[in-house]
Amino acid sequence: MKYVIALDAGTTSIRAFLYDIEKGIFVHGARQEVESRYPFSGWVEQDANEIYFKAAYVLNDCLMFAKGKAAGIGITNQRETVVLWNRETGEPACPAIVWQCRRTSEFCKNMPREIVKLVRERTGLTNDAYFSASKIKWAIENVPVARELLKEGKLCAGTVDSYLIFKLTGGKVFATDVTNASRTMLYDIHALDYDEELLKFFGIPREILPEVRASDAQFGTANIGGTEIALAGVAGDQQAALIGQAALSEGEGKITYGTGLFLLFHTGEKLIRSESGLLSTIAYQFGGKTVYALEGSMFHAGSAIQWLRDGLEILPSSAESERIALSVPDSGGVSFVPAFTGIGAPHWNSDARGMLCGITRGTTRAHIVRAVLESIACGARELLDCMTKDSNILLKEIKCDGGASQNNFLMQFQANVLGANVNRPKERESTALGAAYLCAMSRGEMSFAEISQRRECEKVFVPSDRAEAKKVYDSYLIAEKRALMHADF
Repeated sequence: MKYVIALDAGTTSIRAFLYDIEKGIFVHGARQEVESRYPFSGWVEQDANEIYFKAAYVLNDCLMFAKGKAAGIGITNQRETVVLWNRETGEPACPAIVWQCRRTSEFCKNMPREIVKLVRERTGLTNDAYFSASKIKWAIENVPVARELLKEGKLCAGTVDSYLIFKLTGGKVFATDVTNASRTMLYDIHALDYDEELLKFFGIPREILPEVRASDAQFGTANIGGTEIALAGVAGDQQAALIGQAALSEGEGKITYGTGLFLLFHTGEKLIRSESGLLSTIAYQFGGKTVYALEGSMFHAGSAIQWLRDGLEILPSSAESERIALSVPDSGGVSFVPAFTGIGAPHWNSDARGMLCGITRGTTRAHIVRAVLESIACGARELLDCMTKDSNILLKEIKCDGGASQNNFLMQFQANVLGANVNRPKERESTALGAAYLCAMSRGEMSFAEISQRRECEKVFVPSDRAEAKKVYDSYLIAEKRALMHADF
């Protein structure tokens, strides 16, 4: 028996999964929650030391269970979040700035037109605070420790994967993979290199950034509690989920329901330019071949359900949302837009805020819960419509994963509003599974072709009640317009 470990450094938790790669089954797992802090309106931070220590803890747990039979560790991570640290000591220079953080929104909104065009053409992204470059620029300009380290030639800046690799290898390896690099707003996804003009505009020296390697590359040797083990295979969380879902052919797509919602559509070795507000990004690089994807993202999905539970306190648990939503025949005319920190694709408006409308005296918590779940599915429909327009390909089926994919009401409504089958796999942790597959392929333990053979479907949700779903969707679009209008005040 041979194992591989997938380290999933997500936004809300750090998890390690042990897989028996020969049988293709999950064996053991460990999880630690990560705290996010909100020091000012729109700001989101995490403690980088907490991320590392909890990563080491869950990895050690899996290594102890594996008893020396683990072949390597694959890493997947929240993507655009950035860490700045001391190259000599590994100590963070400031809190990690999380992908949801909007502190640089004003700067991004006022970027010169020629730079906005350059960002779009070379990186496939848009000028939004979501991505890493403006976060790094802000830290260099506003954190005295970071400025001093830069002057001394001791500053490192990178996404969470590069920080973990650096720490786990004792500072010997400072590297990232192409999928994470493609989310920085600094990386030319054609030339497969950092772009000098963008580096100059953001004031970010190339030497403080990690080396960029293929997704299936070797990333050194980690030392965890005295155990040495290979780090092999790295991909950002959404790209890892694409691999874990075996959406590996042109025209296949997946939706991940996590803190946010992410729809990725495989476009093969052809880079498709979106005219609808979506992103062009690198899906993965394996065996010397670079594959691209179109991506649409909602900033809030699972976090909207958490808001019902923790903010409004009208849900005893996230799992109860399905039962409560089904306790009413419809949302009673209530519509919701989960724009807590702005709206992502396809509008990219950081000033928009959440919208709850259509409330009457007869509105109950069940109507609100149902409207929140419906809003998640409606957001996915808007993204898929954009992808269909950009690619001229009509998806007949989409694969789904992530925590909220366990909600049968949400999945059925998703199928209804998309007018397409929603395919849910037996293995729900597609992101971690993708990292495990990358590790196994990097270590020569399995082939790329085996991924598709191993995916097993648990259930396919077939569209029904299309007319009712369309009414809900039309109401959602009206509410979204109101949220966007609010941003203009």
